[in-house]
Amino acid sequence: MIESNVTGHAGELAVHTWPNLEARWLAVLVHGYGEHLGRYEHVAAALGAAGALVVGGDLVGHGGSEGRRGAVADIDGLVADVHAVTRSIATPLPTVLVGHSVGGLVAARYAQVHGHELAALVLSAPVLGAWQGLDLLALEEIPDAPIDPGLLSRDAEVGTAYAADPLVWHGGIGREALEALERALELVGDGGTLGELPTLWLHGDDDQVVPLADTRAGTDRIRGMGFRERVYAGARHEVFNEVNRDEVLGDVVGFVREALKL
Repeated sequence: MIESNVTGHAGELAVHTWPNLEARWLAVLVHGYGEHLGRYEHVAAALGAAGALVVGGDLVGHGGSEGRRGAVADIDGLVADVHAVTRSIATPLPTVLVGHSVGGLVAARYAQVHGHELAALVLSAPVLGAWQGLDLLALEEIPDAPIDPGLLSRDAEVGTAYAADPLVWHGGIGREALEALERALELVGDGGTLGELPTLWLHGDDDQVVPLADTRAGTDRIRGMGFRERVYAGARHEVFNEVNRDEVLGDVVGFVREALKL
């Protein structure tokens, strides 16, 4: 992996690139709230083995990027940051955008704005629709409670590593971030369908962080002609880190190969 920086809408962003001299497509990764792209080494390896040049930036306020920790203020600013990361890789290769959780929300908005630049889209447990986390906004004081690492995967080692990772934001999600996500959900919900863009939605049916039913309320509004879904029985929030991660990544590779006719 090669580390570099690009200028984002609110400071310098840490960019991670996994080179591939024989690449046939470009995979752009967008991580979820509180985490960073260093947790996606195995995802990059699987996509690289399938012919991808892989790149992604830590979102503002996350990982090695500048910004207040755990901050989320403006989804269009995050979309602009992902666009800057994507454009920093000067390549004519077809681009596949892969977003997880809040990164899936950003990826969905990116596809609405820059869909003509994408060859395919993958949404992993995306925050879309009527997300239950917004219920916290009804409280006078939002508790500073971090995510329970045990909700991420049935693989206990995933939660252990997450809890010990110094680059992960271990604080709670604040009111400002929640209000920004509420606005973003409305923006994406009203932003139109994904048209004919080949899109794969992945979700675990035991996801208690971003429940399946919440997300379905959102995907029903944006799904286009090229939309398909894959729901994994018993899987929790991070399907790329689940006990059946090889199956999940194999489904992504198969989808991309079909969409790009590789």
